[in-house]
Amino acid sequence: MYSITVVGTGYVGLVSGACLADFGNRVTCVDADAGKIERLRALEMPFFEPGLPELVARNVQEGRLRFESDLVAALKGSQVVFITVGTPPRPDGSADTRAIYDVAKIVAQHLDGYKLVVQKSTAPVGTARALYPFIAKHAKRGAKFDVASNPEFLREGSAIETFMRPDRVVIGAESKRAADMLKKIHAPLFLLETPMVVTSVESAELIKYASNCFLAAKISFINEIGNLCEELGADVQAVAKGLGMDRRIGSKFLHAGPGYGGACFPKDTLALSAMAREAGIPSGIVDATIAANEHQVRRMVEKIVRGLGRPARGSVVAVLGLSFKPNTDDLREAPALEIIAGLKRRGVKVRAFDPVAMPGATTLPEMKNVTLAKDAYDCARGADTVAIVTEWNEFRNLNLARLKRLVRRPVLCDLRNIYVPAEVEAAGFRHIGVGRGRVSAPAAVRPRRRKA
Repeated sequence: MYSITVVGTGYVGLVSGACLADFGNRVTCVDADAGKIERLRALEMPFFEPGLPELVARNVQEGRLRFESDLVAALKGSQVVFITVGTPPRPDGSADTRAIYDVAKIVAQHLDGYKLVVQKSTAPVGTARALYPFIAKHAKRGAKFDVASNPEFLREGSAIETFMRPDRVVIGAESKRAADMLKKIHAPLFLLETPMVVTSVESAELIKYASNCFLAAKISFINEIGNLCEELGADVQAVAKGLGMDRRIGSKFLHAGPGYGGACFPKDTLALSAMAREAGIPSGIVDATIAANEHQVRRMVEKIVRGLGRPARGSVVAVLGLSFKPNTDDLREAPALEIIAGLKRRGVKVRAFDPVAMPGATTLPEMKNVTLAKDAYDCARGADTVAIVTEWNEFRNLNLARLKRLVRRPVLCDLRNIYVPAEVEAAGFRHIGVGRGRVSAPAAVRPRRRKA
C-alpha cells in the first residue's frame, strides 16, 4: 500500500481520499482552508453525500485517513500526490488551471525522493503533459518524478458506489512505473474485474471530457424529442423506452426534464467547446448541446407560467427541489435556480423546499425574496402551481388529496415526469409534464393539394 497525499477536499478530493484510504492506503487530505480542515477533523462533512460521513469516520478511526492544512508537511514521505483542486470556467468557457500549477509548484519545490504526481482535476487536454517541464523547472536538479492523469467519474449522490464499483479506471501514464503504481493503488478493483484503460495522458484527459459531453448531449437530445412530443401528441417516456432498448444507445440519461446542471456537465461542455475553438476544430454537437440546455430551462419557465391559469404577476409557485439532482446538496448550475430567477422576473412569488440543499441556498442571489418552507406541504400552501424540479424520493409519493386541500389552484408541473398523468388528474389536479403528449392544440395537419 502507498502513502498518498490528496490536495483539495472538495467533492472529488474528499470522496477519492476516503475511498483510497478504504483500499488500505495511508491518505492525507490537504486543504488551504484551515477552518475546513478543523471541521473535517471533527468529522463534519462540507457537503452532503450518502455514506460519506461513515466512510470518513471509519478510516479516521482506523488511522488510514487524516486531514492537514500544511501541504509541505503532508508531502513528507508521501509516494503519490493526487491533485484534485478546482478548475472553474473562465468567461470564455475555458478551464482556469491556475490552482493546479500552484500546487504543482509546491510539490516540485519539496520533492524528497521519487513521487508520482497524479492530475485528477478535470483539466484541458495537455495539462498533464505541461506539468512535466513545469515541475522540472521548479524542482532541484536530478529530482525524480512522474506525472499521470487519472480522471474521476464520480456521480454525485452515489459517489462512493461509483468509486468502489466503477465502469472503468482510466490511467494516462508515460512510464511503466507510473502506470504500475496506479494499477496497484486500484488493485482492489481487480477482484471486481474492473477494466483498466492505460493510455497516454492526452487521451486520458480527453476521455473525461468526451464522456461528460456525450452524456450531456443525450440529455439535450431527449429534451428536444420531448418538446417535439408535446406538439405531435407523443409520449417521451414511451419514445425513450423504445429508444433505450437499442443496445447501441442504452437507456441511461434518456429522461426528459428541465436540463442538466451540477459541477461537471455545464463546465465540461463549455471547456471542450473552448478547446475545440483553440484547436480550430468545429464543435457543432457540443455547442448545440449547450444551446439546447439553455433553451430547455427557459422553456420550463414558460411551461410553469402557462400552467398558472391566471396572470403571472402576483401568482404563487411552489418549487419542490433546489439541488441539481437528488441525494446531493449541490446547487451549482442547478436548473431550479434558473427557473426561480425566470419566474421572479415575471413577477411570480416563489416558495421553495429541498430536503438538504436549503442551507446553502440562502445566500444565493437567485433566492432573494424566496420563501423557504419546512416541507413539501408547507411549500404548497396557497400556491397556484406546484412545480417538481428535483426528483427527490419524498416527492415521488405525495399525498395528492392533502396537497389539493392546501393549494389555491390544483396544478402540478411535473418537470421530472415522476407521476402518472392519469393518476394525478384523477386526484383533481391538472398534470403538466415534459414531453407527455400534446400541451397545445396545433392546427390539424391537412394533406397538401396536388397542383392540377
